[in-house]
Amino acid sequence: MVYLYGASGHAKVIADIINSKLTNSILGVFDDDLSINHFIDLPFLGRFDKSKINKGGKLVICIGDNLIRKNVSKELDNNSFFVAIHDSSVISNNTIIKEGTVVMANAIVNSASTIGKHCIINTASIVEHDCIIEDYVHISPNATLTGGVKIGEGSHIGAGAIILPNITIGKWCKIGAGTVVLKNIPDNSVVVGNPGKVIKTLN
Repeated sequence: MVYLYGASGHAKVIADIINSKLTNSILGVFDDDLSINHFIDLPFLGRFDKSKINKGGKLVICIGDNLIRKNVSKELDNNSFFVAIHDSSVISNNTIIKEGTVVMANAIVNSASTIGKHCIINTASIVEHDCIIEDYVHISPNATLTGGVKIGEGSHIGAGAIILPNITIGKWCKIGAGTVVLKNIPDNSVVVGNPGKVIKTLN
């Protein structure tokens, strides 16, 4: 029994992942936007209300923005969270994936990697061996983390970006689409280009 928090395009993808494994297991969708009255044939439950969750039900936070996803997870911290993994993904048995994380179609997570809470491992992204991904990270479609990479909390790795081996990306960074990162990146950096360069520091 699974409930979605957030009625967005991102939620539609997560719903497909869950339904591919557990047909009719999604019991409803919560969202603060009360103008929503229909969401891909799933019951719309309005604003989050724990009393509407059946005993044993689990949540997935279907919000793409990393900071908002973190804030919502803290508000809902007493709830049980579901890990959604697409059947076509390839996940090493020697990998840790923590609560609330979603792994999308054709993603690869190789041996001895650790994925934190409420992360997004998006379509066809690659997380190679011995990587550490902290909580609330988003690895975008077709991004590649080579071996031994560490991604700090809340960072967003853009579509098609490549992070070379043993590189550390700090917390709350934004790595642009197609960027190739050759050296360690400090917290709160915006990085673009090939080779990647810091163009801005976020407050």
